[in-house]
Amino acid sequence: MSDLHEALDQYLSIRRSLGYELRNVERILRGFVSFLDSQGASHITTELALAWVKQPEDLQSATRAARLGVVRRFAVWDSTMDPRTEVPPDGLLPYRYHRTPPYIYSDKEIQALVRAAGNLPSSLGLRAHTYSTLFGLLAVTGMRLSEALKLDRDDVDLDEGILSIRLSKFRKSRLVPVHRSTMVALNAYEEKRNLLLPAPATLAFFVSEKGTRLTGWAARYTFARVSRQVGLRPPVVAGRRHGRGPRLHDMRHRFAARTLIDWYRAGLDAERQMPKLAAYLGHVHVADTYWYLEAVPELLQLATERVVQQKRREGLS
Repeated sequence: MSDLHEALDQYLSIRRSLGYELRNVERILRGFVSFLDSQGASHITTELALAWVKQPEDLQSATRAARLGVVRRFAVWDSTMDPRTEVPPDGLLPYRYHRTPPYIYSDKEIQALVRAAGNLPSSLGLRAHTYSTLFGLLAVTGMRLSEALKLDRDDVDLDEGILSIRLSKFRKSRLVPVHRSTMVALNAYEEKRNLLLPAPATLAFFVSEKGTRLTGWAARYTFARVSRQVGLRPPVVAGRRHGRGPRLHDMRHRFAARTLIDWYRAGLDAERQMPKLAAYLGHVHVADTYWYLEAVPELLQLATERVVQQKRREGLS
């Protein structure tokens, strides 16, 4: 094992002792150190760091900057042990963060995705039920994928129609009430799961055919596959497992945007209702919810029309 690998192990161990998980950080840094080994380098240099973060060529600028930031923090620490270490200057790869425009699925597209997921082949017969129910749940609740996958059986109250989201993003917990039809679908899945897997190895609500908790990687991969089947994504390009196109996270955007659109069309004061939607979605700041007003053209138009109508009424009063 090279000195750089030993230094990385020590760096990760120290940071994890402080409470950090560092799964993605470890993946990035192991790739970087392996790259240094392939170049015959015995220490970190700015030139090699830049060369590595720019691979592959089609990486987004934000991704490159984020990877360089991870490398830079490791280099800062390693420079205290090895004076040869070069620390890449802060801001070496500047970029402006742009939120990805949301894709708002139509009702037909959601139906097609759920239907295609319901036809997924499997040896046990549970896979299709798991993914069709999961995708449907994300569409009608706007939950984060991680929140749905973290649900345990006790978190799903099939009598009261309440989902308990525990310590989600930003360590927040909340209760998510759902429609009766959603609970019927969840109950049907539970019955099928219990029939096919009477003794799973996990308390998770959504399980794989091995009886383990469903993973985010598996869910995103399956969603990409189903999306290609229904024509929402083009065939996979070499080197990309998932391909490009609408994301599973866009289910959350759809729920938020459609809720606001329905409020506007019903004549409700959507701005006053915004805190309710923010709480339901688990947003820390209501500003994160207001973002949809400028991100979705139809919402921006409806909001503008409401302002114009208010000014007209004020002028007549």
